[in-house]
Amino acid sequence: MQNFPIAEAGRGPYWVLLPVLLILLAVGALAGLTLWGARASRFELTGEGLRLRGDLYGRLIPREQLDVSGARRLGPGDAALLPKRRTLGTGLPGYQAGWFRLGSGENALVYLTDRSRAVYVPTRAGYSVLLSPADPDAFLGALARL
Repeated sequence: MQNFPIAEAGRGPYWVLLPVLLILLAVGALAGLTLWGARASRFELTGEGLRLRGDLYGRLIPREQLDVSGARRLGPGDAALLPKRRTLGTGLPGYQAGWFRLGSGENALVYLTDRSRAVYVPTRAGYSVLLSPADPDAFLGALARL
């Protein structure tokens, strides 16, 4: 019996695989960042304003842009203030983050894991913020003291 190995391929197939591997790495990194953000996101209230930390959508919303008087905890009758359509963000079961259109039609920056703890904060910047802090009442109290 005689064995004949396959002729060595040129480098062309390897260059075709490189973009595929880069895309897979980017998707994996984005998925990892999303999962990390779902567990490590936090909301900081300082003299500067409301800082959202966690994933790609984190930012500082200056105190002057927050409409503190309109902030409130959402209840069962507030379906119009819950996310209806994702425009740019993450929409997983139990975790929504990013830009969404609410049932009322307004744009909102959302960090929501538990709708029973949802807090709605309007801003003067043309969008609202919808969060689910671990202690919504303490969050609203701290927000009112800004």
